Amino acid sequence: MQDYDEVTAFLGEWGLFQRLIFFLLSASIIPNGFNGMSVVFLAGTPEHHCRVPDTANLSSVWRNHSLPLQLQDGREVPHRCRRYRLATIVNFSALGLEPGRDVDLEQLEQEGCLDGWEFNQDIYLSTIVTEWSLVCEDDWKTPLTTSLFFVGVLLGSFVSGQLSDRFGRKTILFATMAVQTGFSFLQIFSINWEMFTMLFVIVGMGQISNYVVAFILGTEILGKSVRIIFSTLGVCTCFAVGYMLLPLFAYFIRDWRMLLLALTVPGVLCFPLWWFIPESPRWLISQRRFREAEDIIQKAAKMNNVAAPVVVFDPVEELSPVKQQKVFILDLFRTRNIGTITIMFLLLWMLTSVGYFALSLNTPNLHGDAYLNCFFSALIEVPAYITAWLLLRTLPRRYIISGVLFLGGGVLLLIQLVPADYNFLSIGLAMLGKFGITSAFSMLYVFTAELYPTLVRNMAVGVTSMASRVGSIIAPYFVYLGAYNRVLPYILMGSLTVLIGIITLLFPESFGMTLPETLEQMQKMKWFRYGKKTKDSMEKEENPKVLITSF
Repeated sequence: MQDYDEVTAFLGEWGLFQRLIFFLLSASIIPNGFNGMSVVFLAGTPEHHCRVPDTANLSSVWRNHSLPLQLQDGREVPHRCRRYRLATIVNFSALGLEPGRDVDLEQLEQEGCLDGWEFNQDIYLSTIVTEWSLVCEDDWKTPLTTSLFFVGVLLGSFVSGQLSDRFGRKTILFATMAVQTGFSFLQIFSINWEMFTMLFVIVGMGQISNYVVAFILGTEILGKSVRIIFSTLGVCTCFAVGYMLLPLFAYFIRDWRMLLLALTVPGVLCFPLWWFIPESPRWLISQRRFREAEDIIQKAAKMNNVAAPVVVFDPVEELSPVKQQKVFILDLFRTRNIGTITIMFLLLWMLTSVGYFALSLNTPNLHGDAYLNCFFSALIEVPAYITAWLLLRTLPRRYIISGVLFLGGGVLLLIQLVPADYNFLSIGLAMLGKFGITSAFSMLYVFTAELYPTLVRNMAVGVTSMASRVGSIIAPYFVYLGAYNRVLPYILMGSLTVLIGIITLLFPESFGMTLPETLEQMQKMKWFRYGKKTKDSMEKEENPKVLITSF
């Protein structure tokens, strides 16, 4: 039997071929960054109030007093969804009565915005909110739009792995890239909110599928020492770069249709990569397409300027198959110990995801420039990923994850104590909270993979990461609460983040432990205390080469 890594060791770890694959696959992730967060600007809600028709026969004084006032963040502002009954104030205006002097405004009958709304255009020229008036009675459609995008992400994560196993990594990578780009382009021609949202679900499916398949392809082609760098500094950082480009595009293009058009261009530019990114040789071998795998390795050897054997893959001497006992999802709950760990992981993944996406989606609601706030929210992810990578190399998992969660949750809780005039301090605390939660999120894949035995490891990572998709679906409604109270989302996110920080301390430790192979070995892991470690359990092993990502 042959081992793939041993057979292809002659290529080296970091030749021209590996560098090309590393950078091209990482670059293909950049469009995912701005597609994943584009709803921040596509569905931005500007300041608005009821329209009073120009044809209404009102004096200038009555026109200025046609809207009741409401209290918002400690100050009185014109009501967004109500106006004084137009027929009544037109009559008062005709009689020459003065508001406040002759007429008690508090006693006047009110009505809804029967003539539509006027939207402030200082920040956005147009969004789907202004296009289809998704405010007041229809304001529930805005968070639902975002939630349905993440429903698409959930659906895409179900099918992407199976499709790439069936049709090949490269084929599905570019097919899902086409789905993401093509359906984003079709959204430009949406005639109503329902059409836009339906297409957005499909964009979400393509977005996560492209992301997952690019990761799979990279980890199967790259060598062991490069995989963890690819999954952190490669994939995650390029996602953050795409996220940083979003506010730059949005700042210069403030019409939502033109913005969508601009965001599809980088996706189109990725298609020429078809001629540079090869199929996964591992997948080709699993399909017994040895000749195609051989050709790819021979070309790689030529690029790396190394001599290759005449025959790299011998069809007679097949590569070692991985024999694995059949497992089911209920195996994650087989015993009280495993079941409790699984439930705790589901909570940890879901609530960390809520914090990450709610903070990302809430940037337009922060004081100051919405575009600059979004850029800072993306920029803070780069040091968060680097910090997570450095911490994972040297420190116990549960303490570092719990520590960054306490940091993130604690500073979010402090926001309620900041005076309204100190906006810069509120923004700084929100960004620091984003740093802590992003760092924790990026470490969950490693921690989950290390705790579960080989038999159910892939299933455990898959099931628990699905909980994060549920968290992303819920997250827009945390942002929605900010319309009622500015600090309420931060109080909820901070409290839940501190809670899961405490829960994380209850997990068993995995750092420096031999990875469990069977369910029985996992059952022996100590819970609320370390207990006496055996000699074998103290043997250190390399961290598993798994995805470290915010998705």
